[in-house]
Amino acid sequence: MDNLVVLNNEKISKDNNKFYCRNFNFKILPEGLNKFFNVRYIARKSKINEHHELNLSDVKIASNIFQFVYFVVSTFKYKNTKYYIITITPYTFLAFLFLALFRKKVFVYLISSGFEEWKYILGSWSVWIYYLMYSLVTSYSTVIALHERLYKKKDGYVIESSTLNKQWLQNYKKPKLDKIRLLNVARVNPEKGIFEFLEMFKKLELDAEISIIGKIKNSILKNKFQSIIGNKPNILFPGYISDRKLLINAFDNHNILILPSYTEGQPYVVDESLARRRPVLIFEDIKHIVKGRKGIFISQRNIESITKTLNFIMQNYENIQKDIEQNKFPLEEDMFKQISEVIKKN
Repeated sequence: MDNLVVLNNEKISKDNNKFYCRNFNFKILPEGLNKFFNVRYIARKSKINEHHELNLSDVKIASNIFQFVYFVVSTFKYKNTKYYIITITPYTFLAFLFLALFRKKVFVYLISSGFEEWKYILGSWSVWIYYLMYSLVTSYSTVIALHERLYKKKDGYVIESSTLNKQWLQNYKKPKLDKIRLLNVARVNPEKGIFEFLEMFKKLELDAEISIIGKIKNSILKNKFQSIIGNKPNILFPGYISDRKLLINAFDNHNILILPSYTEGQPYVVDESLARRRPVLIFEDIKHIVKGRKGIFISQRNIESITKTLNFIMQNYENIQKDIEQNKFPLEEDMFKQISEVIKKN
């Protein structure tokens, strides 16, 4: 098999000669591609213990950007090697410059809009930095994107992404509809919109509760989060769930997924919720993610619109579930095959 070096800004920890990554989708992606290529995975070192064990034999984790580039350059000795960059960041961009200099075959995997993320996190002044990196990387690389809006030229490839296996589509459970049971599955970060949503949630005049499954990356955000939720009995924070079976159970124990993000590419949690026949509520900022799927409802970001949308979903739940059943869900194995075919033919 050909060699494939996967470069990622993902944070990975090491414990007893085993590697653990932060995001589940960045576990299954290199593992899935390893079925088609000899994968070498280069990522960043995490300062905390992560949850998802990586089943890969060749993993390098860099403590800084210089070591990251060194690990990349050290792979130049291997023949028939291609390079797969997951998202454009300062780390992967600097590595890309060396790849371009040495005329390596590069693929870039776009999963979200860096323009929107940089603007939201750092401010409008920073977008030109990402634009420069984006323009250089996409002009030299073969682009694989999760959505048409991420790369509008015709020479790229759009694939269907998924974290679903057959387990997600089996043993359906009937939802409890005695009250609104919201579920949020995401990092507890500002761009995910959870802080603002919780402030509105506390003012809703509805019989509702919400469970938030995710990680908080630093003490500042943790303190802000705790100050918002206070001692509210209807705001639950069970923490992060890494086990797939437990995550399926979490969806089954709730009746609506809420995704209040300000920016998203193609969030996996949407298909995960729909696969368990649970409707999804989003806001207008990310209405592009709908892509014809049934069961996704768009609300304005205010209490009146949220209340109206939630009431509609609960009052029409059985019919909405019948609509959701019409969706066709790609599986993770389909995603791996699509990506591998693009890499092999280019």
